[in-house]
Amino acid sequence: MRIIAKSTLVEYFTDHPQAKQPLEDWYETTKRAEWHNLNDIRATFNTVDYVGNERYVFNIKGNDYRLIVVIRFAKERVYIRFIGTHAEYDKITDIKNI
Repeated sequence: MRIIAKSTLVEYFTDHPQAKQPLEDWYETTKRAEWHNLNDIRATFNTVDYVGNERYVFNIKGNDYRLIVVIRFAKERVYIRFIGTHAEYDKITDIKNI
């Protein structure tokens, strides 16, 4: 999968160094993935949630952080839409349009 944009992750873990290794692990695993549907993602990350409108939520570092992405399976693209703490994630009111 091609991930757009890694710079979002780098910017986040520069400010939150404890998230660096888990986000880098997610990035490397996702980059090598060949996903075609939610079941494929769950074979790699069993805690992923589909929240509608092509948005998927990943638990990072034992659920300390949440990562929301848009996945376009046909284009093999993953677009990073949000990375934050669980508390920050809980404040999102319209996750389907983030």
